[in-house]
Amino acid sequence: MDNDSVFYSDRTGPTNPLLDQLPSYQSLLYRRKPPNGGSKRRSSSRTRAGSSGSGRWGGATVALREEKTPPLQRPVRELPRTMAEKRRDREQRLEQDRELSSWRQRRRSLHRSLRRLRADLQERLSALVLWRGDIHLIEGMFGTGILSYFSFLRFLVLLNLVIFLLMFSFVMLPIIIAPHAGGNVTFNQADGSVCSVYPASARRGLVIFHEHITDLLSGGGFLEQTYLFYGYYKVHAISFPGFTYNLPLAYLLVTVAYLCLSLVWIVQRSATGFKRNLIQDEDRFQSFCNKIFAGWDCCITNEDAASLKRSSLLYELKTDLEEERIKQKIADRSRKERCRIYTIRLILNVFVIAVLAACFYSIYRATIFSQKAQMDKVNFMRDLIYEYLPSIVITLANFITPLLFSVIINFEDYSPAFEIRFTLMRCVFMRLTSIGVLLFSLWSQITQCKEEPCLCGYNHQLYSCWETRVGQEMYKLTVFDFIIIAAVTIFVEFPRKLMVNYCGCGLMKWWGQQEFAIPQNVLEIVYGQTICWIGTFYCPLLPAICTIKYFFIFYIKKVSLVNNCRPATRPFRASSSNFFFLVVLLIGLALASLPVMVGVGQINCSQACGPFVNYTVSWEVLPRTVSLLPNKALRDLLFALASEAVAVSLFVITCVGMFYVIALAGAHKRVINQLREQLVMEGRDKRFLIQKLCQAQRLTPARPPAPPGGPQPLARGGRDGSAGSRSSWGSPSYHTSFSTNHSDAMFLANAPPHGSTHV
Repeated sequence: MDNDSVFYSDRTGPTNPLLDQLPSYQSLLYRRKPPNGGSKRRSSSRTRAGSSGSGRWGGATVALREEKTPPLQRPVRELPRTMAEKRRDREQRLEQDRELSSWRQRRRSLHRSLRRLRADLQERLSALVLWRGDIHLIEGMFGTGILSYFSFLRFLVLLNLVIFLLMFSFVMLPIIIAPHAGGNVTFNQADGSVCSVYPASARRGLVIFHEHITDLLSGGGFLEQTYLFYGYYKVHAISFPGFTYNLPLAYLLVTVAYLCLSLVWIVQRSATGFKRNLIQDEDRFQSFCNKIFAGWDCCITNEDAASLKRSSLLYELKTDLEEERIKQKIADRSRKERCRIYTIRLILNVFVIAVLAACFYSIYRATIFSQKAQMDKVNFMRDLIYEYLPSIVITLANFITPLLFSVIINFEDYSPAFEIRFTLMRCVFMRLTSIGVLLFSLWSQITQCKEEPCLCGYNHQLYSCWETRVGQEMYKLTVFDFIIIAAVTIFVEFPRKLMVNYCGCGLMKWWGQQEFAIPQNVLEIVYGQTICWIGTFYCPLLPAICTIKYFFIFYIKKVSLVNNCRPATRPFRASSSNFFFLVVLLIGLALASLPVMVGVGQINCSQACGPFVNYTVSWEVLPRTVSLLPNKALRDLLFALASEAVAVSLFVITCVGMFYVIALAGAHKRVINQLREQLVMEGRDKRFLIQKLCQAQRLTPARPPAPPGGPQPLARGGRDGSAGSRSSWGSPSYHTSFSTNHSDAMFLANAPPHGSTHV
């Protein structure tokens, strides 16, 4: 099928020399390139006539069709009309209702009542939305770009709250209510081997106050044997009256459920942002139009924020023009210049890789040293530093590397927009991979023993309950991350604000207030959320801690934004922000799922703690539970669904579906590009016709008034397309006329003798 058949029908009709000169028609002739001249002429006549017919007459036909179909009964207040028209429309609807039967009147009245009730309920429920007033205040003062960060923070609060409710309902609540509901809790009993020894970590005797602080910050001591960590749930089953609750199976299924729930929720939220981002970033001309005609944020009510918005729009336009200049510069580069740029980029990327490798090696060594140093207690401060040494190294690496990356990117000669994205992706890689390096360091200590192979399948001498130790590390990272965010706000941003406001030296004025950089703040909370996803399996109460943490971070960031910081000079659109945030969050979820799957399916479970004492690996509880089902048909079905054949079939079906969606998206993209080309051609056609009209007006001399009853110099074409007459002076004159009849259209006078063509 020809590409142009999307827009042009195969209709026959007369030709017009003027319309044959239109840019769209000439472009169409060039694209089609038929094999012979005769078919070219016939094809061109059909396509031109079809395009003209589908342009005006086709539109009129569609309009008439739409008039025949009854309009949907939308609420009057939602119609885009004036108040007088709305009142008139309301009276017409009331008259129509009187003509209906009583049954239809009652049904329509019930429909209106239900619609009003739903609107009232939605309005009342919207008042219960978390931080509704605060977010509206931020939106009014700083616009939708910064608003997107706080909306994203609210989303993470709700997500962690739902994850906590899952863990609490299916893991903690059965243990809590078992003694009060007549339940009998069956604990996993120690078999007397060295692998089942779990020494108590609670302090005995007189405990100094700072030791409680150490336990609270590290998760050890009195906190280790609580609901907070994995090792406390040493329960095999809970027997309630009438059924037996399998806690190990529930623990595993809840872990899979919160990962899948997070994935579905994030993908659902990112779909809208992806569509909007794809449309906005597709066409540079459309981007210019959006910024000039629709770039203002009407939610802004603060004068300073309005001034900043004007500056940001100016910056965006400058950035877009700079990108166009850089594209032209890249196109004009010689081979020598390209070789020089690629060499510089290669050297700088090698340097970046070396910096990242040095950071990762430092995290690895710090983790190993910290794990060994924690075995010997010296004093309060040193023990606390040893406990938090991996967190301190990770925080320093996350603080230094973004500054280094922002300096390096200036020498790589990228466009401004790509500079921001590339620097952010480097920072994302650094932050999220540092967590992976920490876990790799821990697992290298867990799985290695002095005497190979390990007697218990893991290093039971160093880690009697390695899951609890991993949970403690995730707990410490979460606590330390919150401490750093609060400390930076109190001890860095606030003093800087005071020095800028009350110190008159030029250096302070040049330094200025702290910028509220949206991407860096988002990376902080995505880093914390990744830790939460990893640690939830080993520390079931970690989602509740993260919910409280993000709750306080919201107010800390709000106070810092209003009092200490100013919005960034480099703007960040709300649509791009939301999509970027969710993409980074998806990367964090993928990174978090990998170590959880490895810990569940590869590393041997601790035999001294936790619900999986009777299993080799945590995943083993699922096939063992299925094998104990009384129904053989159901058991065989579940085993068949878990077989490799079904997995491969699902993978193949998924690939076929993915390829189909990709092909469909490519076809839609081609149609969109053709529609854009048609819009551009229509603009050129209008300009061409206006030029011809101006030329005709310049060439036409002043004419005396026509005598009464005499022939008119111009005639209007009728509905049947008859040609207009020539003027008595013989020069062509182009004239447009309009009629109140729906079938009338615009015609060009001075058409050829055989007929006229509609435009």
